Amino acid sequence: MGACSDEEEAEHEPRLRDTPEDISLEAAANTIAFHPCQDIIAAGDVDGDIYVYSYSCLEGGNKELWSSGHHLKSCREVSFSHDGHQLFTVSKDKSIHILNVEEGRLLKRFSKAHNSALNSLLVIDEHLFATGDDSGELKVWDLRKGTSIMEMKQHEEYISDMAVDGNKKLLLTTSGDGTMGVFNIRRRRFELLSEPQNGDLTAIALMKVSAIAHCILFLAQRGKKVACGSSEGTIYLFNWDGFGATSDRFALKAESIDCMVPVTDSIVCTGSIDGVIRAVNILPSRVIGSVGQHVGEPIEQLAKCHTGSFLASSSHDQKVKFWDISSLKSMIVDDYRKKKKKSGHLKSLSSKAFGSGEDFFADLREEAAGPEEEEDSGASDSD
Repeated sequence: MGACSDEEEAEHEPRLRDTPEDISLEAAANTIAFHPCQDIIAAGDVDGDIYVYSYSCLEGGNKELWSSGHHLKSCREVSFSHDGHQLFTVSKDKSIHILNVEEGRLLKRFSKAHNSALNSLLVIDEHLFATGDDSGELKVWDLRKGTSIMEMKQHEEYISDMAVDGNKKLLLTTSGDGTMGVFNIRRRRFELLSEPQNGDLTAIALMKVSAIAHCILFLAQRGKKVACGSSEGTIYLFNWDGFGATSDRFALKAESIDCMVPVTDSIVCTGSIDGVIRAVNILPSRVIGSVGQHVGEPIEQLAKCHTGSFLASSSHDQKVKFWDISSLKSMIVDDYRKKKKKSGHLKSLSSKAFGSGEDFFADLREEAAGPEEEEDSGASDSD
C-alpha cells in the first residue's frame, strides 16, 4: 500500500518545466515588466487593464495576484519602482497611475499628465521618472514635489523608448522622427538630437562593449555604446561620446525591430513584426539565432527577469510567453569575420524556438541566411 501511494503521489506532483507556462490574457498586451527581485510579472493590455502574476516553472504554478481597470484607454507601458513596491503605468488616456504592488491599490494618479496620449515610461530612481507622448513631448517628474520638473518638446513624432545612464545624468530618447534625443536631467536641459535615421527609431539599449577587434584595421574600441532599433529592421550604434552621428549600423533580415532588450553586455534580443525573437551580438555584429516566436503575430514588448534566466514576450495573440535565455549569459562572439554556413538556418537558442516544425518557419530559415551575409559584408561607418 505504501509503495502504491508513493507512486500515486509522484504522479500528482506538478511537473517542473524549463520555463513558466504561457499566460493567456483577455486582450493583447502592449507592455510587460518583471519585478526587480521577485518572481512577479506585470502586463498592460489594449483595453487599459493591468494584470500582475506570480510565475513559476512548476506546471500550473502561475497565479494571478490582482488586476486593475483604472485606465480608460489602452495601457502603453508598465514599470516597477526599483524597490519593487510600486507599479507605474501610463495610458493612451493621458494619465499616469502608481499602484501598490502587493494589492493593486491606486496610490497616485496624474489625470492629464500630457496633452497627447502617453507612449513611454522610464523609472529613473526612487524619486524621478520620465514619460514621453505621441506628440514627442518629454516630461521628468519628481514624486517629492508631485509634479513635473522638466518639460521639453524636441521630437517631431512620438517618443518610443527611453534609457538613462548609470549616473542618472543623461536621459536618451528614441522617436518616430528617426532621431535619438539627449537630455541632461541634472541640469534640466536639452543637449542634442542625433542625425535622423531611416524609419522610426523604436527602441534603445545601453551596451558595454570592451576590447573589440573592429574593422579591417582591428582598432581597439572600449566603452559604452548606445544601440537603437528601427522600423526598417536596422540596429544603429552610437559611441557614448558621439551622439550626433552613428558609428556603426547593422541590418537584420527582419521587416522591423519593434522592441529590444539587452541580455548581456554585448547581446540584445529583438522583437519584430514577423513574430521572431532574435538574439543579436553587438560588435562583432551578427544574428546569433532565435530565442523563440509568436507564430505569425508581431512582438509588442520584451522583458528580462531579475535572475537573467528568462525572457518574456507579449504579442497580439493575447499571450505572455517565457523563453530560456540562460545559454546567452556565457556566449561570446569574438570572431568578426565568419563565413556563412551553407544551410543558412537561423540557429535555435532555446528548446521552444522553432520547435513546431510548421511550414511558417521554412521561410524564416531561408531568410536567416541574409543576416549572416549582412554581418560579414554589411557597411559600417565606424569612426
